[in-house]
Amino acid sequence: MNDTALTVHQIARPHGFPTAEHFTFIESTIPDPAAGSALVENLYWSVDPYHREMMDDVPGGFALGAPLEGRTIGRVIASRTPRLAEGDIVFHRQGWRTHTVVTPEEIRRLPLFDGVPPTAYLSVLGGTGLTAYVALTRIARLQEGEDLFVSAAAGGVGTATGRFARLLGAGLLVGSAGSAAKADHLTREVGYDAVFDYHDGSAADLLGKVAPDGIDVFVDNVGGEQLAAAVGALREFGRIVRIGTISQYNTPDVSLPRFDHADIVEKSLRMEGFLVSNYREVQEELHEFAVPHLQSGRLALDETVVDGFDHIVDAFLGMLRGRNTGKTIVRDQTQTPYVS
Repeated sequence: MNDTALTVHQIARPHGFPTAEHFTFIESTIPDPAAGSALVENLYWSVDPYHREMMDDVPGGFALGAPLEGRTIGRVIASRTPRLAEGDIVFHRQGWRTHTVVTPEEIRRLPLFDGVPPTAYLSVLGGTGLTAYVALTRIARLQEGEDLFVSAAAGGVGTATGRFARLLGAGLLVGSAGSAAKADHLTREVGYDAVFDYHDGSAADLLGKVAPDGIDVFVDNVGGEQLAAAVGALREFGRIVRIGTISQYNTPDVSLPRFDHADIVEKSLRMEGFLVSNYREVQEELHEFAVPHLQSGRLALDETVVDGFDHIVDAFLGMLRGRNTGKTIVRDQTQTPYVS
């Protein structure tokens, strides 16, 4: 084991897209666990769009000069509590660091399912998958045969939403993405019926071409023009599930979307946002739903895996620029790719 621990700190507030200069790596000695705690060597890290929002000076955001939080999987390597044993694989939220000290209350011991790689606990079985599952089953209450539009369909939540919607019996499944290559991947590999590149014209026109008869549900990761287009395309009793607003994270001065507010009333539409942290009790239900499909091969993982903790900032910045397909995960370079 290396004697040095690395931690990433944010050192400045960005205006627009962040750069590597907004972060720094801090070296320190590996901490010793106090009585009642354990030392975890981290193996896999999640970088997520919400991290960008937390970089701003907002309530609950990242403090400057402090370690960044985030979803992480690690292995207990020293323990001073009977509730955690050396070798335990655990999930925690202490984020962008190679080593961390945790108490039993701060971790979740991960179940081990045959044929399920560890990265799944940060993608379809983690917060990303839980977001997609809650969006479809709790907020939209998707019914079999209903038609669905997903923005940012090539991202972690977008790919999970598409795959889950297929398993739940969705009808027409359409999405938006940032390139023709991503659109092709989504239709060939993920199960989308049609995907448009949002750079190719107005969102309303592009959505009208792939869903000329309208949609029942819009799962929105973007906001902006695509949200306005979806309001116009939704049928009576349509639902909008608001997950994120990627279009505004790095362009704070962008104008807000304009749409006919009368549509909300005239078509009896419902728009609802949510925080996945308020639905942690659904985690076991997600496992019961998704694990058998993972084991059978009906559900595949959509992941962009970056090797080496020293590349975590690059992985985050690349994800914000849309250089990933599916969930972006950073893997410790000592971990070999999973083979089922």
